[in-house]
Amino acid sequence: MLKRYIYLILALFFIPLALFGRGAKEEPATTAYLTVYAYDSFVSEWGPGPAIVKEFEQKSGIKVNLVSSGTGGQLLTRLVLEKSKPKADVVIGITNELLHETYAEDLLISYESEALKDIPSFLHFDPKYTLLPFNYGNYAFVYDSQKVKEPPKSFDDLLDPKWKKSLILIDPRTSNVGMGLLQWTIAVYKEEYLKWWEAVKPNVLTIADGWSSGYGLFTQGEAPLVISYTTSPIYHIMNEGTERYQATLFDSGNLGVIEGAGILKSSKNIEQAKEFIDFLLTDAQLEIAVANVMYPVNEKVELPDAFDWAPKANPSLFLDSEEIAQFRDKWLNEWTEVVSR
Repeated sequence: MLKRYIYLILALFFIPLALFGRGAKEEPATTAYLTVYAYDSFVSEWGPGPAIVKEFEQKSGIKVNLVSSGTGGQLLTRLVLEKSKPKADVVIGITNELLHETYAEDLLISYESEALKDIPSFLHFDPKYTLLPFNYGNYAFVYDSQKVKEPPKSFDDLLDPKWKKSLILIDPRTSNVGMGLLQWTIAVYKEEYLKWWEAVKPNVLTIADGWSSGYGLFTQGEAPLVISYTTSPIYHIMNEGTERYQATLFDSGNLGVIEGAGILKSSKNIEQAKEFIDFLLTDAQLEIAVANVMYPVNEKVELPDAFDWAPKANPSLFLDSEEIAQFRDKWLNEWTEVVSR
């Protein structure tokens, strides 16, 4: 009798639990979990990464782990080191100049996103579409218009003695912007580029180790000219309401840089990774442009009026990625020898 009583009590106890369990609303499972490697500034709190990941997760139900992985070159190095035990699904920030090395490692799938139809052909730097362009810009010398009334129009102009101790440059060994300037001089002067670097030394105030430190010295008034991007004035207009800082175009053209994103062959979430890339090239374009202060690749994006202050380079110069891969170390060694003597 006691056993029957106990069984009855247990039955009555579990019935409501069962009913409760059947009536509970289950949370929908996410379709995948993507790990995305990106360069540091993209992932930072002031970069576009956190905002676009949040929007993508809400829209798709796909969770994203955004991992800060250094510069474009460091991104590629990390992927190579992890080749035997891959962790990433998507990589963001490998530039056009690293295309040859990226091909050699054979890490990425080919993906021709539908969004490419809205991206101008000159930005399709990878004919295999293993790296898809998501933003771009051009290097330029930015000047303080309160101190400079006639900005330079060429590298030769920068050799004028009136610019003595007026230039802030950046080390190509430690900075993408510094490497961009070095390649820009090579694009203009070819084999004679070292003559310009030798001649410009009296006009250089300092060679900073990175863009942030160099540009900081410039805005602090240490020198009236700094190597940066044609889009740099946009930041000051949007965030400080000033038109004081301007970018100059060179008659010979300004070197361009295109940043790409790709999907790892080793990913177990290829379809979801494609969805993320599509989002990057469409809905995320405005956020990327404003946060990065660079141009979006998608022509359909309506930009803030501040972008009208960025002069459009004509022409945009590019070096062949195979040439860069072949001669990068030689260029850096030659540059180091010239500037150190």
